[in-house]
Amino acid sequence: MRSWPIAALVMMALGVSTMSPEAPTSSDVRAQISFAKSSERHHAPAAVLWLKPIQETPEAPFASQQTYTLLQKNRTFKPHLLVVPVGGVVQFPNADPFFHNVFSLFDGKRFDLGLYEAGSTKSVTFSREGVSYIFCNIHPEMSAVIVALSTRLYATADPSGRFHLAEVPAGEYELHVWVEGIQQPVLNGLTRRIHLTASPVDLGKVEVPGGIPPATAHTNMYGKPYDRETKPAY
Repeated sequence: MRSWPIAALVMMALGVSTMSPEAPTSSDVRAQISFAKSSERHHAPAAVLWLKPIQETPEAPFASQQTYTLLQKNRTFKPHLLVVPVGGVVQFPNADPFFHNVFSLFDGKRFDLGLYEAGSTKSVTFSREGVSYIFCNIHPEMSAVIVALSTRLYATADPSGRFHLAEVPAGEYELHVWVEGIQQPVLNGLTRRIHLTASPVDLGKVEVPGGIPPATAHTNMYGKPYDRETKPAY
């Protein structure tokens, strides 16, 4: 008859498992956006870091396609930065007492919602991966960014430029970064391949060439400067 250690017999009698806990299969990932040149700005610009699984690493899709909201209030889009899954629907409610005209003519999703009044809403389906810069054709001070991704493994930067991704499965990934105001060719140069194990990892600084970009003016949806002299009745 097999002899069991007394401690093991006590644990079995109490219903306590004698098996070792399962080893973790995911880890936390941290990184920091930085700029080659110093800046007087107190906060880092809006930024998103995401990981695309490659080779045999399982995909990490969003749990479900949902409806998201980009509110228009006080001549401001809220939030300024919105991350959605590919196929996600974004509602654009107008909570101001006047008209808005939301549009985007960039690579992520091109659309023009036209004029619509206070209390109404329109929606757009973001059917492919990409970055969409959102503006109002009436109010030049309004701007926002929608980033559509096919992976849930992303993080937005905090005011200090830090990223934190929790519970990332071990595997091979391609790291991508988007930073507001930085040209796409520069961002493409920040893409790199990384290997993650089940241990927490700090990727250190992701350095962007140059300094923090200043805010720049944009044109209306016709590619022309906004008419700041004419004050519409909306």
